[in-house]
Amino acid sequence: MSIHIVALGNEGDAFHQDQRPSGLIRTYLGRSPLVSGDESSLLLNAAGTVARPVFTEYQASAFGNVKLLVHDCPVWDIFDSDWYTSRNLIGRGDIIVIKYNVNDKFSFHEVKDNYIPVIKRALNSVPVIIAAVGTRQNEELPCTCPLCTSDRGSCVSTTEGIQLAKELGATYLELHSLDDFYIGKYFGGVLEYFMIQALNQKTSEKMKKRKMCTSFHGIRPPQLEQPEKMPVLKAEASHYNSDLNNLLFCCQCVDVVFYHPDLQGVAEAHKIVLCAVSHVFMLLFNVKSPADIQDPTIIRTSQDLFAVNRDPTASPGTGRACPGNPPLRVVVKDVAFCSCLSAILRFIYSGAFQWEELEDDIRKKLKDSGDVSNVIEKVKCILKTPGKINCLRNCKTYQARKPLWFYNTSLKFFLNKPMLADVVFEIQGTTVPAHRAILVARCEVMAAMFNGNYMEAKSVLIPVYGVSKETFLSFLEYLYTDSCCPAGIFQAMCLLICAEMYQVSRLQHICELFIVTQLQSMPSRELASMNLDIVDLLKKAKFHHSDCLSTWLLHFIATNYLIFSQKPEFQDLSGKWCPIFAGDRSLFLKKFKHTKLTES
Repeated sequence: MSIHIVALGNEGDAFHQDQRPSGLIRTYLGRSPLVSGDESSLLLNAAGTVARPVFTEYQASAFGNVKLLVHDCPVWDIFDSDWYTSRNLIGRGDIIVIKYNVNDKFSFHEVKDNYIPVIKRALNSVPVIIAAVGTRQNEELPCTCPLCTSDRGSCVSTTEGIQLAKELGATYLELHSLDDFYIGKYFGGVLEYFMIQALNQKTSEKMKKRKMCTSFHGIRPPQLEQPEKMPVLKAEASHYNSDLNNLLFCCQCVDVVFYHPDLQGVAEAHKIVLCAVSHVFMLLFNVKSPADIQDPTIIRTSQDLFAVNRDPTASPGTGRACPGNPPLRVVVKDVAFCSCLSAILRFIYSGAFQWEELEDDIRKKLKDSGDVSNVIEKVKCILKTPGKINCLRNCKTYQARKPLWFYNTSLKFFLNKPMLADVVFEIQGTTVPAHRAILVARCEVMAAMFNGNYMEAKSVLIPVYGVSKETFLSFLEYLYTDSCCPAGIFQAMCLLICAEMYQVSRLQHICELFIVTQLQSMPSRELASMNLDIVDLLKKAKFHHSDCLSTWLLHFIATNYLIFSQKPEFQDLSGKWCPIFAGDRSLFLKKFKHTKLTES
């Protein structure tokens, strides 16, 4: 018997991470007298993450002979980059621990706003512990008063932590330090209590299952062996990085052109991508006003470095642009910065975290070290977050914390919003604004539609048929963020059909995995009582060429046929063979030759 604990969050101080001691989970495993065995760190890295592992796995023994498996995930990016792994990780957990540092209020609110709703949907009635780690910087002694407001501006207050615990139905703990009292007696006591409860529940379920097996004398369902071609459902690797990076080189849907001070064309780009990473470009392209940003450094950088040239005769024709909207002409005032602009744009389109490569490219362009430092400082100012101190160390720390693309969260700001939108989809009497550059980069069908000899290539308003607005918005969310979270099996199937219509294979695989995961985790009683037509799912999967899902559903129906045989939609399998099984009739006849599909 085993217990699976999933720990999420970083309990270290964001500004002093190099000096922090061992983490909460590792400290508990090393000090608890109930935990024994050799600790092993198995780093399971997602594709492309080389700077930091996604999560660490600890294996140990608890209570003598109980296997303890702990997944410690300090980086929240897994919910953006690998939704299927994070969903499965939480779904398999017996105990969930969410950690944060009381002095990192920005990260706390980012987690609360962006990731807690995802966790709430993935939780499966398991105990949750909220651990607030650290002593607030503005207090000499830890204050536990819920009404204390002395450090509310810079620290996470007790009231905010308790409110978060109420939202999740969790147990709230404040650990002012990682010493023997707080780790062993306080945190350890609560965690071990939930471990005992989990063991009792598993033992009870095991006994009930054994009792049902020994007392069951009715007609047993046929045991359908796994077919030889049973699909291995694996998530397809993300090509989000390469899609947006290739957008810079294909010169499609260009809406901004940068010029040398003498009005010679230098580079072409896309407003939506630039605004997704920089408030300077948001200010330059009127997405935000100076009153919205309220950072003099960003405002000064925008004014000193760029100037919008609105003279229509000042520039020759450029690459393929959006219909009816000529590209905006922007003059780069700084000559050194302008000479390195191509390398800077490659750096931005690649995710804006490869600082070493950017420095090497700039040194090849500029021989003077002072000019190189000046250009690097301007790039840091362009990527500066309003209200934060900007330095190279912070940039490299950001690179370590977010080695994957961060457009998947920044571009979500522009989803279904008219800012910078150059195309509008008309669905069910409503309109949905979008951006051609993102659609062309992420979807080959959209790229052909907007760049070919079609009506959509010259039109701003494009009607969409056969898809609901909610499904199409989920489809656009995937294109913008490389992730999606369907509300249920029905919406996942609708999204799979939309993905097949636009030939986005990775989204099809994600929907297949979601449906399989939902059905696998569903108890038999719930499966029998819910209004879910599995046969209809199988028909749709076959019709829309989802071979892996249709084969899996066929096997799932055969395995659970006693449940489905009581449903009206399953009755046509008796006497008249359902058309969806035409290709697999021999398989069913072979397995079911001694069993009637329905009672006479």
